[in-house]
Amino acid sequence: MTLFDVYNEARLRRDPEYDGVFFVGVKTTGIYCRPICPARQPLTKNVTFYPTAAAAEVAGLRPCLRCRPETAPFCPAWMGTKTTVERALKLIEQGALDQSPVSELADKLGIGTRHLNRLFQKHLDATPIQVAQTLRLQRAARMLRETEDTMVDVAFQSGFGSLRQFNTVFLSVYGFPPSRLRRKRVKAL
Repeated sequence: MTLFDVYNEARLRRDPEYDGVFFVGVKTTGIYCRPICPARQPLTKNVTFYPTAAAAEVAGLRPCLRCRPETAPFCPAWMGTKTTVERALKLIEQGALDQSPVSELADKLGIGTRHLNRLFQKHLDATPIQVAQTLRLQRAARMLRETEDTMVDVAFQSGFGSLRQFNTVFLSVYGFPPSRLRRKRVKAL
């Protein structure tokens, strides 16, 4: 059996295991669908299979309004707002909020600042700033334990804007100054 035959069999069965694996282009209507589309099945001679929705659109087809192929499994729209939060987390880990405001992060994601804050509250129970601060503290604590860098170097390398900010945040979260964490490491050696 060829790949075409396998996909065609799956399309005819409306097999949910193939949903998101390929897309069905219908030459006669100019539409592409998911293999599970409830619409009347087109003739086999009129279909073409595409690996992605984008490939079908490049071929000049438009999405079906019944099965909504843009919401197929494994595509970002199917994942919903969680995908946006995951993208934001990656950017935050790369330092997006170390020198820039949340509004710039929201612009990169194509959404508003308030909406980004709502998504973070919904999925993480924290704001983007709180997440960035936690990541900075984790980096700083690791550096204090593993390096001999000065406090100023640790503060700036972990993403804090100043030594004073670093000390204040560290003290408020850990309950003691960062120098104490370094002393504990020295004693352990």
